[in-house]
Amino acid sequence: MLDLILTIQRDEYGIAITAQDQPDLSDIPAFYQSGTGDFWVAQDDGRLVGTIALRDIGAGQAALRKMFVVASHRGRSAGVAQALLDTLMTEARDRGVAQIWLGTTDRFLAAHRFYEKNGFGLVQPEALPDRFPRMAVDSRFYGLRIG
Repeated sequence: MLDLILTIQRDEYGIAITAQDQPDLSDIPAFYQSGTGDFWVAQDDGRLVGTIALRDIGAGQAALRKMFVVASHRGRSAGVAQALLDTLMTEARDRGVAQIWLGTTDRFLAAHRFYEKNGFGLVQPEALPDRFPRMAVDSRFYGLRIG
């Protein structure tokens, strides 16, 4: 998973980020798989092609994190990103999450359109809950009420 994520971040988008900058990826069960949180992957013939995570931040709120899809599996026709998000949303609702927040970088323009198409609204950083796990590279933020 780390290779997939770092390749997209660094090689495709030129973001100066390392594995050490993302300690959540060194212990996925402890960071994501507690409370209402979880971590999902998409595979194609046994090959990892996508990831998405939900981090429980308390009070019926969660953070959408680590949504990455390899270039060969992006786009509406492939449906990988939509399937990952649909899974996360269904599970979040079933687990009682009422609000989902996310942070991304200004460089992920296709991701901005994808989140907006799926109902996420742009929010100012000061609107984020105190427990939102903000990354240094995050510069654009979204929120969605689901419950």
